[in-house]
Amino acid sequence: MQVDVLNIKGEKTGRAVELPEEIFGIEPNDHVIYLAVKQYLAAQRQGTHKVKTRAEVHGASRKLHKQKGTGGSRKGNIRNPLYKGGGTIFGPKPHGYDFKLNRKVKDLAKISALSHKAKDAAIVVVEDLALAAPKTKEVANAMKSLNVADKKTLLIIDNYNDNVYLSTRNIPNVASTLLADINTYDIMNADVLVITENAAKIFAENEAA
Repeated sequence: MQVDVLNIKGEKTGRAVELPEEIFGIEPNDHVIYLAVKQYLAAQRQGTHKVKTRAEVHGASRKLHKQKGTGGSRKGNIRNPLYKGGGTIFGPKPHGYDFKLNRKVKDLAKISALSHKAKDAAIVVVEDLALAAPKTKEVANAMKSLNVADKKTLLIIDNYNDNVYLSTRNIPNVASTLLADINTYDIMNADVLVITENAAKIFAENEAA
């Protein structure tokens, strides 16, 4: 799959990169995408919810009245869950929501997500951003020139660049990430992927290796 390389003005540079069919041209597996997104979102949950049991709430431990002879029901102490201010029965306790996915399942999910974007023609390859200093306006103008300013965009770069990160963090619809850090959720959460030329070449190099 060949994709033209554009400059930051949205014009063709005359160069093209080959995106491997083994990554961008498979039949997507929607179920593994679902599993990977579910795991990602589950791992984001803090799981710090907690309620007090009858052993933890404030209150005396004495028996409220004798067991028999009162004409009423039998009662233990005031911390009984049936009373206001008593403990909670079977309430939530701190725990993690994350679950394990096999590496092959994660890889297939990521490849399936990339293939979805390729099928939807939602991949743009742009020449590497050479920013001498953080310039939010320059990156915002580049997104307009690439016709992705009104879309949720994931900018994928090959190596960390502080200027690129600082230039994109204040643009509402744009998020930047390293190629090594992309995940299925970020890919599916974006409307379009903008991949720098060097990052796009790494796909072909890794596939060849």
